[in-house]
Amino acid sequence: MSRKYRVGDQRHPHFVTLTVLHWIDFFIRDEYRQVLLKSIKYCQDYKGLEVYGYCIMSSHVHLIVRAGANDMLENVLRDLKRYTSKCFHDLLLSEHTNYESRKRWLLKLFQDKDNRTFQFWQAGNQPIELWSDEVFYQKLDYIHLNPVAAGLVNQPEEWRYSSAVDHSGKQGLITLVDN
Repeated sequence: MSRKYRVGDQRHPHFVTLTVLHWIDFFIRDEYRQVLLKSIKYCQDYKGLEVYGYCIMSSHVHLIVRAGANDMLENVLRDLKRYTSKCFHDLLLSEHTNYESRKRWLLKLFQDKDNRTFQFWQAGNQPIELWSDEVFYQKLDYIHLNPVAAGLVNQPEEWRYSSAVDHSGKQGLITLVDN
């Protein structure tokens, strides 16, 4: 693995991207976004994850995060991805998710060729260490402008699933670390 894609100094926040396998537009339903939000909150409460910024798009999630003093960021992200993958698999198999018309198609795309393993997330997170305020705010602006660039909203703070809401003075869906 290239040094470019490894977590650097654990004391600094990192910009990471979690991408749905094949860039599938999965986070189009609130039920799926809620699983992710609850999992991030769990990691904040019990694994010391510090969240500085986030944006949940339909096929990927951008985070600016840092692990607490007692864990490594790569371990927290691994656990987050593993748990959410299991939850999404269970949701797709559930008889109670009749609202999902793409069930079979999604399950097939997330299975390996032998139908033994379910993989939801693409491998890797491509962490970028945010070693200066300038780099930090460049990445924060980038993630907040994602929904604007995608044509989903006109202003970053209009996207409910982003920390841009917090940075506009309102309460967002995830508690952020004061920077």
